[in-house]
Amino acid sequence: MKKLAIIATKGSLDWGYPPFILASTAAALGYEVQIFFTFYGLQLLNKKLDLQVTSLGNPGMPMPMPMPVLLQALPGMQGMMTAMMKKKMADKGVADLGELRDLCQEADVKFVACQMTVDLFEMDHTQFIDGVEYAGAAMFFEFAGESDICLFI
Repeated sequence: MKKLAIIATKGSLDWGYPPFILASTAAALGYEVQIFFTFYGLQLLNKKLDLQVTSLGNPGMPMPMPMPVLLQALPGMQGMMTAMMKKKMADKGVADLGELRDLCQEADVKFVACQMTVDLFEMDHTQFIDGVEYAGAAMFFEFAGESDICLFI
């Protein structure tokens, strides 16, 4: 069986989609899949997904209209951009992150939370969804070292 290892390091709405889309697709194709969530990627495991998107620091993000960076930094702009992205995804029939995450779990994608990062940020296991394993990088390397594909997102 082919294996896919993904390291998820980002915890914003726009960066939450790639690990779940790639993992669910690979699982549907018969791959054994693990996602190692570390640092800000741990936000993707919260029971309540309240992720935001911002164009600041992301020059590749297409804007519906030209907007100077200074305007993007104004209060309320991040909330507006998040709402716009969620609407665009829904209009295009893209599942929301919670649905994609559930699909991954139903497809037996293994979610591994970096225990060192959980400890570093003093996170509580109860804030995370059920079915998450907690381990260090060494455990993940065992799987990643044998994987056919390893992605850092």
